[in-house]
Amino acid sequence: MEDLKRIILEHPFFAGIDDEHMDLVAGCARNMRFRDGEFLFREGEEANTFYCLRTGEVALEIHSPHQGAIQIARRRAGDVVGWSWIVAPYRWYCDARAIGEVRALGFDAVCLRNKWETDKVFGFEMYRRFVPLMLASLQATRMQMLDVYGRR
Repeated sequence: MEDLKRIILEHPFFAGIDDEHMDLVAGCARNMRFRDGEFLFREGEEANTFYCLRTGEVALEIHSPHQGAIQIARRRAGDVVGWSWIVAPYRWYCDARAIGEVRALGFDAVCLRNKWETDKVFGFEMYRRFVPLMLASLQATRMQMLDVYGRR
């Protein structure tokens, strides 16, 4: 468990987390590895894990009936993949596919949600960390829309 805590603390997403909350997070974490082309999750599936990338890249993709998979974003080492687990109905809105080998910390969302139901300070801490990621994602989508639809 100490090695897992050390690995978690090395990830920028958890910088400055206190010891008590680290114990809660570590209890829901595991090391994971994905091969090139393997999916971390698929659109429509239950969102029950989020990932802190340690190495490699992940493509976020949506499916178009006419074009197939369309890459909408990329996440790299140091990034977090997935926030749909926070908001009901807890379903993924896109696919996440490994580009090359990916090593990540996987966090059990049900485990975390149960813990923040009993520890509201922990819940607030997790929301405080995720809301900026959600905002950045929405802003990036806005910029993509301007690029596609803003031309006249």
